[in-house]
Amino acid sequence: MSSVDESIRTLLLLMPRVVGRAKRMKIPDELAGMNLAPRHLSLFAYLLFDGPLGVNDLAERLEVTPATVSLMVGDLTRQGILERREDPTDRRRAIVTLADAHREAIDHWLARSARAWRQALDPLTDEQRQLFIQTLRTYEDAI
Repeated sequence: MSSVDESIRTLLLLMPRVVGRAKRMKIPDELAGMNLAPRHLSLFAYLLFDGPLGVNDLAERLEVTPATVSLMVGDLTRQGILERREDPTDRRRAIVTLADAHREAIDHWLARSARAWRQALDPLTDEQRQLFIQTLRTYEDAI
């Protein structure tokens, strides 16, 4: 069992390597040159896993303002990565989805990270996974 200080030391050494590797994840060739960054992965993950969403829904999930999401969506729509259409039940609301032409490339981009998380989380119990996620959230909030 390691002390809190030993654990902190280990994490301070480990986290820059983890973040560095995540930042170096190769963008699929089909998406190269589209000015994409790892920050787009969260937006893509929500659209891939949860399906089409409204700008406000995305903003809430990403924990940013609707204006920030609207700017991102506008840029990604102009590049053909996302599609934005009117909500048939509320014409004031825009629904955002991944463009079919890029869905497979985005899925591939996320798959490597998903496999790594599966490898790390599979051996844990439900309670251990919950504790791990809560620990990361607590760290994020504190930093």
